[in-house]
Amino acid sequence: MAWFWVGLGIGLLYLGGEWLVRYSVALARRLGISPLVVGLTVVAFGTSAPELAATLAAAFKGSPQMAYGNVVGSNIANLSLVLGLAALVRPLRTQARFIRREMPFLFAVSLVLFAVLADGAIARLEGALLVLGLVVYLGYLLREREEPPDVEAEFAAEFRAEGPPPLLALLGIAGGVVLLTLGASSLVEGAVTLARSWGVPDRVIGLTVVALGTSLPELASALVAARKGESEIVLGNLVGSNIFNVFAILGITALVHPIRVNGGAPWLDLGVMLALVLLAWPFLYTGLRLGRREGAVLLAVYLLYVRYLFVA
Repeated sequence: MAWFWVGLGIGLLYLGGEWLVRYSVALARRLGISPLVVGLTVVAFGTSAPELAATLAAAFKGSPQMAYGNVVGSNIANLSLVLGLAALVRPLRTQARFIRREMPFLFAVSLVLFAVLADGAIARLEGALLVLGLVVYLGYLLREREEPPDVEAEFAAEFRAEGPPPLLALLGIAGGVVLLTLGASSLVEGAVTLARSWGVPDRVIGLTVVALGTSLPELASALVAARKGESEIVLGNLVGSNIFNVFAILGITALVHPIRVNGGAPWLDLGVMLALVLLAWPFLYTGLRLGRREGAVLLAVYLLYVRYLFVA
């Protein structure tokens, strides 16, 4: 029965990813909003909804290791597995502004997580500060949404074509988020049942099974967007999801139920997360693109990390 839920979850995740990307881009075309901003907000938040549900559930069930592992493991998977596979489907191109603004901010957010977990816990006050950080970032992002003149001219010609009405696009986005959430819930339920039957510890389940399951919305959306050549949606979604995971997922969860992480192993996971930011940054900086070779390197890093978790 567990394998049935895994299969059902994968199907719902792909369908939800298809809907979310299609209607998010349609909304951007209608409203004249940059696809990068859409990726950093609507798509990123929508695909991070399963992380929020899974992290809150883990915290309430008395599994702080799994709650922490879900967020950190999802961030690691996004920057290695998801980004690597998307680049293998089609090389990703971006703008210099993305490298100058979003990547340094993601690096800073990763350092903030190091500081917050220095005492091995995220208290309610720290959770409130994380949520405040998200509000400040969103305000800055939406205020700086204008593109350079040459990009704006190309955007005007390409992304303001006729599409579904805004209300229908919003309903499509909502439907995609619902399918993604149901799919992630189904897959995680089945996968956790299998993992526990094999005797895998909570921390490893959080960093791998739960994190991978809740990252499948990002994976599904990224593969669909990469196949359609929507590189900005891919990059904006992944960077936005990682920022949202730290600020909103951990912040909201800590406000509801403080999180405590025991032992020294978390520092290794945080180090891998930070190292992946430092690895992807120069990859994107070189030629403003992420090619198949760089994607293969990121994918290899993820496979080595997961292998270490299961053999350590």
